[in-house]
Amino acid sequence: MKGWNWQGFFEYLTNTYLFEGALVTLGLTAFSMTAGLILGFFIAVLRMSRFRILSTTASLYIWLFRGTPLLVQLIIIYTGLPQVGIKLSVIQSTLLGLALCEAAYLSEIVRAGITSVPRGQVNAARAIGMREAQIMRYVIMPQALRLIIPPLGNSVNSVLKTTSIASIISMEELLRRTQVLIQEKFLVLELFVVAAIYYLIMTTAWEFVQRRIEARLGKAYGQSAMTGL
Repeated sequence: MKGWNWQGFFEYLTNTYLFEGALVTLGLTAFSMTAGLILGFFIAVLRMSRFRILSTTASLYIWLFRGTPLLVQLIIIYTGLPQVGIKLSVIQSTLLGLALCEAAYLSEIVRAGITSVPRGQVNAARAIGMREAQIMRYVIMPQALRLIIPPLGNSVNSVLKTTSIASIISMEELLRRTQVLIQEKFLVLELFVVAAIYYLIMTTAWEFVQRRIEARLGKAYGQSAMTGL
């Protein structure tokens, strides 16, 4: 291939600097999904609240963070908050931005899973004296998880790639480190292809894990259903 540097390509394919950047990407993904899911659960509960002020607040939050680009959100958090006396580091800004944005999307996934549970089961649980927390834990969530897991897994795959946007505020994840090496070595195509391979490896590995989780969850549900017969 004319103009293609095979030596540079293979050298950076196993480059420690880029490998560490991939680990940072995985860390950002794990944190944003965990924090986003926890926050998203509470937002979903507020969205379904019978108190209008709570449901409206949750709806506005979802509208705001789903209706604006993550890129804009990160820039506002990193450069805008210091103007009102809140100064965050690059890492703090990235983690906060990713978690807040992801929570808006995950809350809708959680809400859809919860509302999919037949209302009759909830009423039956109340009739036998179960408290709301017990109903959520033992009746609603076990069934809702079967519907939540697939889109949740897809969100992980999406966030793995979305973390690259954090490079705009100099977060040293995989894409940012790729850009740094490009400025030093001028191997633009080679390094971007290497970065693409890293992303493919991570997303493919997660797809394998996701299939195992979905299969295990479906099997467990099937076994519990058979036990109840």
